[in-house]
Amino acid sequence: MTGRAASERWSPGRLASARGRSWIVLAADPTTGLVELRPLADPEQAGAALLLDLRRERIAPTSFPLPDPRQAGDVTGALTLFDASRLLLRDAAAPLRGLGRIACTPRPYQYVPLLLALRQSGSVRLLIADDVGVGKTIEAALVARELVDRGLARRLAVLCPAHLVEQWTRELEEKFAFRPDRIQPATMAALERRLPRPDASVFAHSDCFVASIDFVKSERRREPFLRDAPDLVIVDEAHGCARPAGARGRGQQQRFELLSRLVERRPGMHLVLVTATPHAGIEESFRSLLGLLHPAFDG
Repeated sequence: MTGRAASERWSPGRLASARGRSWIVLAADPTTGLVELRPLADPEQAGAALLLDLRRERIAPTSFPLPDPRQAGDVTGALTLFDASRLLLRDAAAPLRGLGRIACTPRPYQYVPLLLALRQSGSVRLLIADDVGVGKTIEAALVARELVDRGLARRLAVLCPAHLVEQWTRELEEKFAFRPDRIQPATMAALERRLPRPDASVFAHSDCFVASIDFVKSERRREPFLRDAPDLVIVDEAHGCARPAGARGRGQQQRFELLSRLVERRPGMHLVLVTATPHAGIEESFRSLLGLLHPAFDG
């Protein structure tokens, strides 16, 4: 049997034995004979792709024995196994992979931004503009958790006002299984001592960080951030980053210029803007905010 014909036997979800391990089939391409697998024992490990035409790769169907009623065990052990299996399936094969790693129960409406993000092709550009108290932090973090777990984003940055840095850090750590660094003037010395070499950048070394946007926009920190920014950025209180009308608001203008240069230099990045007041009655400022998501809005 040729590799292409053999691969047709391996529909997603089937169990297989190869290289002395048990695997679950993720995908099979009959045109190339390529079968993508993920190990059952440790789903966090990288999977494998077997090219059946090489002949050297031996892959065979496998199964697990049915439960034996004479070895029922105890109720606690059975419930623990059930919970572990449920979480494993969530993480490996469910439509929303990030749900297996969060420690909160989102309300139904809080899934809407996530579903809108997943409907986009290419980079995700999203404005979350729900009312105060609705849970915009959870909505944005759900998007981040899902993009990272799907491999669509590798690193995360949250830019917010200084007084919200601690809150964002706590939410990401306690509810969404991230391990964020806090980037503020008081923490920079400790973070820089962690770097592998003196010329390394904190923004490049951290896989997840929450930073004060006013600290990042400072003259000393702006260029390192623009050079080494993650591929997924969340901006909270984004209305403070819109282009101000006239010559007012020097700090707000600097925040707008920071984000404008970021999206210009990183057109393929994911960007999520979060605000409860996207429109303050100034059409020009509102259009500039939308222009960060797509330049046609600020034409």
